[in-house]
Amino acid sequence: MIDFADIDFLIIGATKSATTWLQRCLQADPAIAMPDPELHYFSRAFDRGDQWYLGQFPAEGRDRVTGEKSNSYLESPSAALRIHARLPDVKLVAQLRNPIERAYSDYCMMYRRGEIGRDVARYLDPRNESRTRLLSAGLYYQNLKPFYDRFPMENILVTFYDSIGEEPHRHLGTVRRFLGLPAQLPGQTLQQKHKDKTIPTLGPRMRRFFRPVKPLVAPLRQTSAFRQLHRTLASEIRYSAMTDDIRRRLADYYAEDLDQLSALTGTDVPSSWLRSFAVDARYDRTPPDRPSVSPAT
Repeated sequence: MIDFADIDFLIIGATKSATTWLQRCLQADPAIAMPDPELHYFSRAFDRGDQWYLGQFPAEGRDRVTGEKSNSYLESPSAALRIHARLPDVKLVAQLRNPIERAYSDYCMMYRRGEIGRDVARYLDPRNESRTRLLSAGLYYQNLKPFYDRFPMENILVTFYDSIGEEPHRHLGTVRRFLGLPAQLPGQTLQQKHKDKTIPTLGPRMRRFFRPVKPLVAPLRQTSAFRQLHRTLASEIRYSAMTDDIRRRLADYYAEDLDQLSALTGTDVPSSWLRSFAVDARYDRTPPDRPSVSPAT
């Protein structure tokens, strides 16, 4: 079993910012050791204890550059303190996305899972008094400040989702250099980003229907019969659109936080983030009972 001293880095978020893509690209390097699941130890699973956490890492982690990815760390008020107490020298990677687009993508994921309803404004309009974590997860200055209060700036790398589409090799190279590795892994083919919004899956109602028996069917998920049944029942999920008005309100909601983020990190956020984009013509404004197709984000 590895020790805390063997853990070199953590990818701390943000949710829906292609951190899984980053993890898969790093795992392609034999010099890197990472557990596959998100452990969420310093945020949601701290009561499981240090031995449980350390036991999740590959045993060969002692001889490799070792780390893990848990997006919930960026959103957890306690995570920075807990991480610093056990990993005071760890390197932290915060991969961020336009907070408006991140919030909508997060909304789509939760709708897909059947955890929230179709009314986008209910969850994403910042005028609502009961603001959800869908919005607070994009307050990057507020969420990163506890880490900058405890760790030196040179131990924190802030990267932007935008550059993955523009220059994925350079983006990955930046992270690899930060981890003390050569920028390029010879012969590496980059992983494709997982566009889960357009992949056929069970709809929200069906997910809610099957939720009580999910633990019973879990052992069958890898069988051909289960996969055939899933293909039969799955379809492309259709989502409600986010209106221009909500986009503008979100731009106002995040503007001050992003100004503070730039000052905190010494890095300018992409200028496109707070523009009031027109709603994409591919979104059809249909009644709540007839949801509309959304492009993958």
